[in-house]
Amino acid sequence: MNWQLKAILPVGFVLVAGLILFTLATVSLRDPERHAVLIVAGAGAIAICAVSMLMLAYLIQRPMVELQEKIGLVSDGNLDVAVSFSRRNDEIGDLGRKFNHMMQQLRDGREEIDRLHRTQMSRAEHLATLGELATGLAHEIRNPLAGIAGVIEIVSRDLPSTSPARAVIKDVRLEIAQINRIVTDLLETARPHPPQIRLSNLNTTVEHAVMLARQQVLSEPIKIELHQDPELPEVEHDSDQIHQVLLNLLLNAVQAMTAGVVNVKIGSQEGCASVVVSDTGRGISPQHLANIFRPFYTTKGNGTGLGLSLARRIAEEHHGRIEVHSVVGKGSKFTVLLPFHAPTPEIAAS
Repeated sequence: MNWQLKAILPVGFVLVAGLILFTLATVSLRDPERHAVLIVAGAGAIAICAVSMLMLAYLIQRPMVELQEKIGLVSDGNLDVAVSFSRRNDEIGDLGRKFNHMMQQLRDGREEIDRLHRTQMSRAEHLATLGELATGLAHEIRNPLAGIAGVIEIVSRDLPSTSPARAVIKDVRLEIAQINRIVTDLLETARPHPPQIRLSNLNTTVEHAVMLARQQVLSEPIKIELHQDPELPEVEHDSDQIHQVLLNLLLNAVQAMTAGVVNVKIGSQEGCASVVVSDTGRGISPQHLANIFRPFYTTKGNGTGLGLSLARRIAEEHHGRIEVHSVVGKGSKFTVLLPFHAPTPEIAAS
């Protein structure tokens, strides 16, 4: 039974009952005065029922028909719809307002999905371009670089120990190492290998990264404090790759500071294992914050712009993510979130 019949049937039942009573009263009563009263009452009941049915048709049927038409448009993919009866100050109007609000949320959700899709497509184009670039340049750069490094070693052996050219040789070696590191990062970004995920202790992985980072600041007024979580269950992860992610975050934190403390805290958030790396350095401005994970984007003069891009890719391949919060002049906080158990291929694909 549709809603129109449900709305009209009660009025119809009242009308029929009134007519039956009116007929019986007309047949059985002989008093003319009472007879006239019953006729007037019956006519009034009929008029009231007729007006009620018209009001139901106007106040309920028209909005419902409009709502059905709008829902039909939505089912065809048109989200730019709204009902006109939302201005009414009753339950029907409340229904209309809720429908319009729902449609606004759907439009906002579609715009956000479109934005994320464009972002992912842009990232895919970046990586595709990067792959072509890495494949073409790695061989062409590394072979001459190896020759240059060999010549520098021969020259350095022939130079007298008091020669001022030895300082230049040292600088050349550092530049060769820098170029080689850029090419290595480029290849890692362009030709990533899948993580070898195993169940292991995340505290140990983080501790190894902290130990290496501490070696970089032995002569600096910077401390790296580690807060482990002995109660944390083992986490399925590639310890080498997560070690690379954390070491990159730690070195970035150290480079953002001249003195102070870098805090590393292991724990759990949102049902995932978490590693928080926070510093009290110069922070990241909002215009840079939106781009720090893009390949080749860097705010450091000697950076390659590939470290954070690699870190995010590794975290996403572990079905996790990296979150960042930064305030200029107060420091930055990077949070690495990893699921305790990697999802099965069927779940991951869905």
